[in-house]
Amino acid sequence: MKYWTIFVEAYRNYANYLWSEIINPSWHNYFYWLLLVSGFFFLLEFISPWRKDQPRFRKDFWLDFFYMFFNFFLFSLIIYNAASDVIVNLFNDGIKQLTRGFDLQANNPLNGSPLWLILLTGFLVRDFVQWWVHRLLHWSDRLWEFHKVHHSVEQMGFAAHLRYHWMENVVYRTLEYIPLALLGIGLYDFFIIHIFTLAIGHYNHSNISVPGYVSGGIIGTIIGLVIATSGFDIYLVSDSSYILKVSVVVVGSLVGIFALGPIMKYVFNSPEMHIWHHSYHLPKEHQHGVNFGLTLALWDYIFKTAYMPHSGRDNRLGFPGVESFPKKFVEQNVHGFRTVQENDINPSS
Repeated sequence: MKYWTIFVEAYRNYANYLWSEIINPSWHNYFYWLLLVSGFFFLLEFISPWRKDQPRFRKDFWLDFFYMFFNFFLFSLIIYNAASDVIVNLFNDGIKQLTRGFDLQANNPLNGSPLWLILLTGFLVRDFVQWWVHRLLHWSDRLWEFHKVHHSVEQMGFAAHLRYHWMENVVYRTLEYIPLALLGIGLYDFFIIHIFTLAIGHYNHSNISVPGYVSGGIIGTIIGLVIATSGFDIYLVSDSSYILKVSVVVVGSLVGIFALGPIMKYVFNSPEMHIWHHSYHLPKEHQHGVNFGLTLALWDYIFKTAYMPHSGRDNRLGFPGVESFPKKFVEQNVHGFRTVQENDINPSS
C-alpha cells in the first residue's frame, strides 16, 4: 500500500508541478528555459547556418519540436515519474534491509561540501556513466533498435537533441541512479546541471559552427556566473557585492577564452564532433559508432573512440536502412518493441 500511495502521489505532484511551470514563468522554470535555450539556438541557425543549403525549417523539424516537450515533460507525466519514485523507494528500502538500516541520503559522503563541489561531482559522474550507457545503446542489438529513433535524423538541427525513444530514459536513469545514489547526489534537483547539459546538447546538434575561443568564453562565463551566485541566485544587482560578482563572471569569461578556447574540442562535445556520431558511413574500425560523449569529449579521447578527420559538415546522416525507418512519432516509438518481439520469435534473424 505504501508504494501505491507513492505512485499516486508522484503523479499528482508532477502534474501540479508541470502546470505550475507553465503558468508561473520564472528564472528557475525548466519549461521556459527550454523555450529560451531552443529559441537562442534556432536564432543562431537562422542567422548563421553551418550548412547553408539546409532549409531553416529542416526535414522533421516539427516532429523533433514535439519530441523536445514529450521527452522533457510529458514522458515524465505519463510514464516515468511515478514509476521511478516507486523504484527509488524500493531500492533505498532494499539497501536499508541489506545493511541493517544504512540510509544513503543520511550518509551522503558529500554532506557539508560546497555547492560547486557537489555540482561538479554530480556532473562528472553522471556524464561518465552516460558515456558508457550511450556506448551500450550502440553495442546492444536490442537497445540499438530503440536508439535508431535518435539516429533517424537526416538533417541536423538543435531540436534533434531530444528526438529519442522514451525507453532511453528508462535505461539511462536506471543505470545512472545507483552510482549517484551511492554518492548521495539527488541530481534531478540540480537546476544548473539540467540547463547546462540542455544547452550543450542543443549546441552539439545545432546547424552552427563556433570557434573554440567563443564557445570557451561562453563556458567560462557560465562557470563564473555559477561561482558568483553560489549556484542559484542570479539577481546580481540586488547583492551588496555586485562589483565582486561581476568581476568573477568577467574573469571566468576571460579564463574560458584564453585557457579553454584552444582545448575546447578535446574537452567538450561540438557540432563538428557530434556530426560524425550521426554519420551514415562509419569507419571500418568503429562499426558500432564513434564520439559517444554527451557533454564532455574527454571520454572519447581517453577510450579511443574519438573520430574527427575533418569538419564533416556535408556528411550524409542516418544509418543503413534509415530510408525505410518509420517517419511518424507513434510508429517510431512502437518500432523497437516490434523488432525485439520479432527477434524473440525468430532468433536467427
